[in-house]
Amino acid sequence: MRRPNILILYTDQQRWDALGVNGNGDVQTPNLDRLASEGLSFDHHFVQNPVCMPSRASFLTGQYPSQLGITHMGVPVPEGTVTLPSLLRPYGYISANIGKLHFLPHANRDHRAPHPSYGFDHLEISDEPGCYEDAYRAWVRCKAPDQLDGISLGLPPATETWRRALGIGDRITHPAERFPKEARPFPGRSDVTHSAFVAEQTMEFIDRHRNAPFLCIAGFYSPHSPWVAPQEFLDRFDPAALTLPWFPPEVDARRSPAHFSDSELRAARHGYYAMISEVDHHVGRILSHLDTCGLSDETIVIFTSDHGEWLGEHLRYGKGYPAPDCVSRVPLLVRWPERVQTPGRTIDQIVEAVDVVPTLLEWVGVQRPPFLQGRPLPEGTPPDGDRTTPEEASALTEGAGWKALRSKQFRYIAHSDGRELLFDLAQDPAEYHDVAADSVYRAVLAGLRHHLLRRLLAMERPLSRTWSY
Repeated sequence: MRRPNILILYTDQQRWDALGVNGNGDVQTPNLDRLASEGLSFDHHFVQNPVCMPSRASFLTGQYPSQLGITHMGVPVPEGTVTLPSLLRPYGYISANIGKLHFLPHANRDHRAPHPSYGFDHLEISDEPGCYEDAYRAWVRCKAPDQLDGISLGLPPATETWRRALGIGDRITHPAERFPKEARPFPGRSDVTHSAFVAEQTMEFIDRHRNAPFLCIAGFYSPHSPWVAPQEFLDRFDPAALTLPWFPPEVDARRSPAHFSDSELRAARHGYYAMISEVDHHVGRILSHLDTCGLSDETIVIFTSDHGEWLGEHLRYGKGYPAPDCVSRVPLLVRWPERVQTPGRTIDQIVEAVDVVPTLLEWVGVQRPPFLQGRPLPEGTPPDGDRTTPEEASALTEGAGWKALRSKQFRYIAHSDGRELLFDLAQDPAEYHDVAADSVYRAVLAGLRHHLLRRLLAMERPLSRTWSY
């Protein structure tokens, strides 16, 4: 049995609605739209944590953050953690992660030191573009050393503190402003961006391992802020023509020329969309390379992201609690000609990021271990239009001290101190108005509270006993 290859195209901080195929008329994503037309698009796909490290660990293990004990940033993933590549290795898979992985805190370590393998055979880790002496910087130094001073997007504040405390210097020039609220052109050549690095090294890995089943994760940093992209991608957009988010009147009244103005919001979208278009360009290169190698029909391609981005909604940028749709709902595109029947369909059932690992194991003929908490993705719509049990009709996003349940109509959030929030997405799709105290929703609140309890019980994975006593 020749098992299929697996290619995961994994962006950072990309909202569900930041794709043309998902209804965004402003962003330009022709290659990703084509990928969707050749496979399946899941338009109610939710991550299990709203920030990078817990979400990524959950995605690659098929387990919820609470099961892993990683519900917030800065917690190193234990080296013995069972990941997708370690599950595939006994079946002949050669695996690689190119670009961002973010299983370790990156601000307080020497990136020249060997990285734990986490089951991968090949690692080219670069969690932040250009600010560390890592695989990306080494690639630029070899390819175009005169470009080194143009590749950093800025030092993370925690990195500056760590280097100052230890007296560590750096000969690379870093931008002074880490998170400008505007689009900025990449100062170096467009063929040495972080996205170009991820694409080129992904294609090289495919070339070297085309005769054996491979798992390759292309870990793009974009469209994570700061919003920096080569000028040719910025030139694709007219900022004045970009659609603004909607604000309820009481929130709109808090905006000013210096605080989430129309021009600021459009500038942020300009950079964000340009970064996505650059990723789309490189995704097109990778997909064309699969075609050239004759591997498209025997390669499962997944496109997704670790979480979304506020992008000015709720007068916020970035990501985090309480994880509304703009943060927790991300794209999920799946293409595999051998398996996907009637491509080009959109699956609107609620699915979770923890469902990807069990799906891949099932598709390549590998048994699913009992500790996995996801389930195989649906490939069609059942007669009743949704999954049938309460546990299957919702998505769980969780953090330290809170859990959020997303059903088709509601988002319910429970806190460790007993506080509850409830949002009716049918009436309030942007989730601005908490209706938990509204007596009209008393029965809904009780039902979702019960639903969450059932979900938590279903998540339990006690160790197997070896005999009756």
